[in-house]
Amino acid sequence: MTNAAWDRHHIVSLADFRPVEYETILETALSFREVLSRRTKKVPALQGQVVTNLFFEPSTRTRSSFELAAKRLSADILNFSPGSSSLSKGETILDTAKTYLAMGTNLMVIRHAQAGVPSTIAREMDRLGVGVGVLNAGDGQHEHPSQALLDLFTLCTALNQQTPTIYDLQGKKIAIVGDILHSRVARSNLWSLTACGAEVHLAAPPTLLPKAFLAAFQTPLEMPQGFLKRQIYLHWQLAPALQDADFVMALRLQRERMSEHLLPSLREYQRSFGLTRDRISRCRPTVKILHPGPTNRGVELSSDLMDDPELSLVSRQVTNGVAVRMALLYLMGGVESNGVRE
Repeated sequence: MTNAAWDRHHIVSLADFRPVEYETILETALSFREVLSRRTKKVPALQGQVVTNLFFEPSTRTRSSFELAAKRLSADILNFSPGSSSLSKGETILDTAKTYLAMGTNLMVIRHAQAGVPSTIAREMDRLGVGVGVLNAGDGQHEHPSQALLDLFTLCTALNQQTPTIYDLQGKKIAIVGDILHSRVARSNLWSLTACGAEVHLAAPPTLLPKAFLAAFQTPLEMPQGFLKRQIYLHWQLAPALQDADFVMALRLQRERMSEHLLPSLREYQRSFGLTRDRISRCRPTVKILHPGPTNRGVELSSDLMDDPELSLVSRQVTNGVAVRMALLYLMGGVESNGVRE
């Protein structure tokens, strides 16, 4: 299952991901999805390796998904809990990481409320020359790469169940609706979806989608032959974003990350941007709905949409998360610090 196209030691951002890497992840995740459909859902791919989950920020879905993915790969797992750690006694984050390094950690999965922590730890591991890979499981308002990659896998397999490829997304219109400003999921999805040729339409109130938001996404990239440049559009009204959309992704209102009052009320937001069956009638008849979770039912997304198996891909996102995270851990676990696969 090894793939010569993979030489990445850390995954902290999707900003510099190449199309061939997305294809490698799709191919590898597809293989692990097949493994997860078997009666025995375990392979010895990472047997003898130690995966440490350093979650400095609360998480249910992401942490559980990574833990299960590591177990399915037969890795040993160490879980960090900040509430009972030495951080409360004055230990630094880097010292905490080095403590787990001394216990034999091979891969670190890191989540932190402050942007840049995973990349800081990755640089320290490189400085020490220990060959430990770092995977960003969400950092502040920066990125959430594994969520965007499982979203990519979910979208591509919805279009092509047996042999998904990034070319299936070329020209597809994807609307992302909600709290764009505070969403690390949106940022990672913008990198991945536009690199794969999708047309991304962002919709939110002006306070949650400032015009300057797109400045960071105008960097050049290696596009597959025949693909256009990054196509990102901003809308401060919902209707034009939904018009003829192939997929719609709702984002949670992240009130815990809002430093000021950016919305009059949840009711006002729902009235203008909440997704309902009537509103998605503007989309293509084959439209599918996604949400990275957790969901504020009745605010970002009506319950009848979320629970409709013909429309909703939400539960499939959760299921695919395990296969995709297995793929990421597997690919990273086979890369030495000099970028050569073992």
